[in-house]
Formats: sequence, C-alpha cells, structure tokens
Amino acid sequence: MKKTLAEIAEAVGGRLADEKDGALLIEGVTNIDNARGKDITFSDDKHLEEAAECAAEAVILPEGVGDFKKPAVYVGDVRAAFATLLTIFTPPLVFKKGVDEKAHIGEGVKIGKDVTIMPFAVVDDHAVIGDNVTLYPHTYIGQYTEVGDDTVIYSSATVREHCKVGKRVIIHSSAVIGADGFGFTTANGVHTKVPQVGGVAIEDDVEIGAHVGIDRATAGMTVIGHGTKIDNLVHIGHNCHIGANCLIVAQTGISGSTIVGDNVTFGGQVGTVGHINIGGNSVYAARSGIIGDMPEGVFCAGFPVQPHQEWLRMQALQRRLPQLLKRLRDLEKTVEELESKAK
Repeated sequence: MKKTLAEIAEAVGGRLADEKDGALLIEGVTNIDNARGKDITFSDDKHLEEAAECAAEAVILPEGVGDFKKPAVYVGDVRAAFATLLTIFTPPLVFKKGVDEKAHIGEGVKIGKDVTIMPFAVVDDHAVIGDNVTLYPHTYIGQYTEVGDDTVIYSSATVREHCKVGKRVIIHSSAVIGADGFGFTTANGVHTKVPQVGGVAIEDDVEIGAHVGIDRATAGMTVIGHGTKIDNLVHIGHNCHIGANCLIVAQTGISGSTIVGDNVTFGGQVGTVGHINIGGNSVYAARSGIIGDMPEGVFCAGFPVQPHQEWLRMQALQRRLPQLLKRLRDLEKTVEELESKAK
C-alpha cells in the first residue's frame, strides 16, 4: 500500500510540519529500529534524536516539538496515530464465509449471518453464534453457550458450556473460558470436589490473551466487564467480578470471589487473595501482592502491597542496608573501646 504524507495526516487527524512534504509517498509503517526508506515511524519526546537519525522517510511527532530534520506529521497522541496507520497499512485477512463441511455443528445450534466457522471447529448442542462471528480451527463452543456478533475466537480456544461472550470480543489461542473453579472441601485428609455449576459472562469489547484461564462460577457467573483487556497467561478464579476497562498484564492471578472496580491496571505477576474488594481507578505495579480490601484511586506496589512512594523509599533503604550495617558495627566497636577505657 502507498499513501502520501498528506493522506496520512488526514487519516490520523494530524497536520503536516511543512505543506511542501504533502506529496511524499509512504509505503510502510514501523518502529524506529526497523525503519527503512519510504517508511513512516513515530516518536515521543524521549526518542526524538533516534527518530531524527533513523532511516524512516517521515515521522509522526507530538504537538509541541520544534523544528525537526525530517518530514513530520504532528498529532495529539502519537501512539494512537501509529495504531491507526498500522491498521490502514496492514491488509485484513480474508476468509471464506460460511460453515466449513469439516466443522461439527451440534443439535439445536443457532447460527447468525455471515459467520466464518473453519475446519474442525466444534459448536456443541444448543449454542448460539451471532452475526459475523469467526471461529478458527479447533475452537470449542460448549452447550448452551452464546457468542455475540463480530467476535473472533482463535485456534484451540475453549468456551465451555453455559457461558456468554459479548460482541466484538477477541479470544486468543488456547484460552479456556469456563473451566471448573478450584473448589474443594476437605475432611479427614480427603479433598472432595464442590460442583461448579455457574458460568462465565464476557461483556462487549473484551480481549483475552493466549493461555488465559477464566474459571466458571460455583454458582452464578464469573464476570469480565466491557472493554477489559487481559494479557497472556492470566488466571481469574471462580466468582470474580472484574470491572470495565481494566488492564490485566501477563502472569497475574486473581483469586476467587475477588471484586475489582472499573479502570484498574494490574502489572505483570500481580497476585491477590480471594474474597476481597479492589477499588476502581487504581494501578498495581508488577509483582504486587494484594492481601486485603483496597480503596479507589491508589497507586501501589510491593508485597504486601503498599503505596508506591513508600515502596520506592523502602527499596532505596534496602540498597543502603550493607552500608548502614557496617556503620552500626563500627559504632558498636567504638562504644566497646570507650567502655573499656572508662573502666
């Protein structure tokens, strides 16, 4: 694909640094390190020097940057503009519409318009598949499960029985939605399974990464709120309720019956105990350990979790411990010497 710099500026809602560059032809979009001639890249305020020296033909820059040695497009949000261009310059994958003859469709299944169900996908009895849904090979949709319009489910993903998936959801390969919750009673050293008869409700515009496990509720529904994005290798326990527009980064584990508010960000490898409430509009740095109820609007880190600034001070003090220990031992030695002379 080829577009002029003027067309690119219009597409991203930006402005040309110099109108004379409007006819410049751009053939690709990439990052600074991989840029070649005829490419356009992007830079924030921290990487202007690298962008100026790279091989890209032009650069997307934030408003407020002064003179720049390359042709440029100024925008309010460089990352959003870059994402728009990646979509424009990447041709969409095209698949044949319809249900492949090698797919298995159970009894009583309802299938909407313009679906793409590829070979070896399984749609079990009484499931409901909405319009324009794409099911890649080896996906499994369980009995009585509903999949909303425009949803894409990639190869080897499983959505088990009695689950509900909203509209425009993306579920990546090998994710498992609706596995049994980890519920057991123990008596006389024997663990007995508690039946897990609930489901999972995935609301609209959610994205779920590869190898994610979201357990079904013991009773009722485990809920993932609309617009939430879940990275690879995340586990969400049974009966959790995750709010809207949350970001959950890889290897995070959220224990059962945890309630999470809207707009919460969990960094990588965050862990929580179960049966707690975590307030909305909060951020938890990577490897935080959340062991109790948390208020809204906090930025926390560490284990056990604490305000981020306190955690930073603690880390700084820990690095000084060897020096402080040496000083303490020197002081102890000096005190001993003084005491000996005083006798």
